[in-house]
Amino acid sequence: MHVPDGFINAPVSAAAGVAAAAAVAVSLRGARKELDEKAAPLAGLVAAFVFAVQMLNFPVAAGTSGHLLGGALAAILVGPWTGVLCIAVVLLMQGVLFADGGLTALGVNITVMGVVTVVTAHLLFRGLRLVLPRTRGGVTAATFVAALVSVPASAAAFTLIYAIGGTTDVPIGKVLTAMLGVHVLIGIGEAVITALTVGAVLAVRPDLVHGARGLTAPLKLRVGGELVDAAPAPAEPPAARSPRKLWIGGVATALVLAGVVSFYASASPDGLEKVAADQGIDAKAEEYEHATADSPLADYGVAGVDSARLSGGLAGVIGVGLTLAVGTGAFWAARRRRAADTGARV
Repeated sequence: MHVPDGFINAPVSAAAGVAAAAAVAVSLRGARKELDEKAAPLAGLVAAFVFAVQMLNFPVAAGTSGHLLGGALAAILVGPWTGVLCIAVVLLMQGVLFADGGLTALGVNITVMGVVTVVTAHLLFRGLRLVLPRTRGGVTAATFVAALVSVPASAAAFTLIYAIGGTTDVPIGKVLTAMLGVHVLIGIGEAVITALTVGAVLAVRPDLVHGARGLTAPLKLRVGGELVDAAPAPAEPPAARSPRKLWIGGVATALVLAGVVSFYASASPDGLEKVAADQGIDAKAEEYEHATADSPLADYGVAGVDSARLSGGLAGVIGVGLTLAVGTGAFWAARRRRAADTGARV
């Protein structure tokens, strides 16, 4: 659902840019409460993983494909504030290095693909956690529903922005119907990917899943007819609880997905591209050349490499590496700022 240049007029694009910048600024402050010594490297990994999985377009209907948006996944794994930042980093890297998503539309993309998906998924996930069993199955079920709903919510948000600042005269009712129809199908794919990923992390390190905090209630024993807390198990040494193994496994998975599996992704246009072509939304998009169209990584290929498989694989690996580096660096900086603020208050 990367919005290119030319879909939204300049004033509305600028307003969306201001809104996105404000959301990122607020998220930076909020993320300081979420980023501890374990969450900071995990957040960089989440950004890199989302970048990798977004390269894997999957077919959803005749001639149409979809890909992970990632807002729900990021919100549930590392928290809503950090989640917005993860998606913003991914979109920035894609726009600047890979010419994916217009630079004038960067604010629109962060708002639609980042803020809306994260907020929708986070609020729905929290609501479902109140009524579902406090088990791993309950967390996974809440994850599935939250991820599914976040995608059509994002499609509706784009339609609203297009209704305000679209560059072509297209009946909004038709656009909304088409966008919701295809993105509900894409949402199912998003839900499956997100639930499987969260479930996998829950199986090995539930303590690292932000949305699963408080998952396990203290063990109770009945003594003299009363329930009392059982003695806590001996704490594991710090090294045993290091997220290093999960981090290494996650990075390796992202590299394989982006470097190898992405070659087999669907070549069909994604949901927005298909609706834009069918409804005439893209009528003026051809007038705009992407500002980084000459990037050596444009269109997810490495300039000068003749083999399509090798070119795409190298671009994916480079993208994962750069997103991981930029994301981890930004989150560690926010982490240090949090530590500095805490020290100042003390």
